[in-house]
Amino acid sequence: MSPTLRDATADDAAAIAAIYNPYVLETVISFEESPIQPVDIARGITKIKSDGLPWLVAEHDGQKLGYAYASPWRSRPAYRHSVESSVYLAPQAQRLGIGERLYLALIEQLRKVGKHTVIGGIALPNAASVALHEKLGFRQMALFEQTGYKFGRWIDTGYWQLLL
Repeated sequence: MSPTLRDATADDAAAIAAIYNPYVLETVISFEESPIQPVDIARGITKIKSDGLPWLVAEHDGQKLGYAYASPWRSRPAYRHSVESSVYLAPQAQRLGIGERLYLALIEQLRKVGKHTVIGGIALPNAASVALHEKLGFRQMALFEQTGYKFGRWIDTGYWQLLL
């Protein structure tokens, strides 16, 4: 399978919600606790793109397989060169290299728009996400214990950084 990577549009919001919401409802990978509505994702796509940042979708034969985007790391002006990245895949797209392709394309677009630092936050444990980040050259910079509480337990968060 060789999916096409392209810029996301608001029309992709329902498919993105369908990919993301199982992470919300079934895992600690997302710290959201309630499903996200497509209208909220459409607003998010518009906001991210209006900030000059990329939001990408991977699709094959019209089926959305995953997405990746970058959002501002923090709101204060001096942080404007740093972003936080997110990559999510549909179950059938996992372990096929699609996440890596999405991430590499995201990183390339971030370089083009002049970003300096990409930060990936990972709810731990998550061996697959750690492996992907480290394969792409990210280094672990922080571990915060018990930062989230979901499904009746505390979850640690690690932060990986890539200097562009």
